[in-house]
Amino acid sequence: MVKLRLKRCGRKQRAIYRIVAVDVRSRREGRDLRKVGFYDPIYNQTHLNVPAILYFLERGAQPTGTVHDILKKAGVYGTKT
Repeated sequence: MVKLRLKRCGRKQRAIYRIVAVDVRSRREGRDLRKVGFYDPIYNQTHLNVPAILYFLERGAQPTGTVHDILKKAGVYGTKT
């Protein structure tokens, strides 16, 4: 099963997160299938690759709670392909 989850990057006290598609059995910092965006909680910035996100969601990928909230706020669920 594939999940869309956050992967921590950046330095100490200055974290940014990549939104990645990963297999559920891998760790948070483990190997990802594809990078589909990033989220900066300090400046509240997001950059999303919407076609790639929709590709994984259509094939049954489950977003984690935080990623779901980020995608909802960005309006990804209202988009049609």
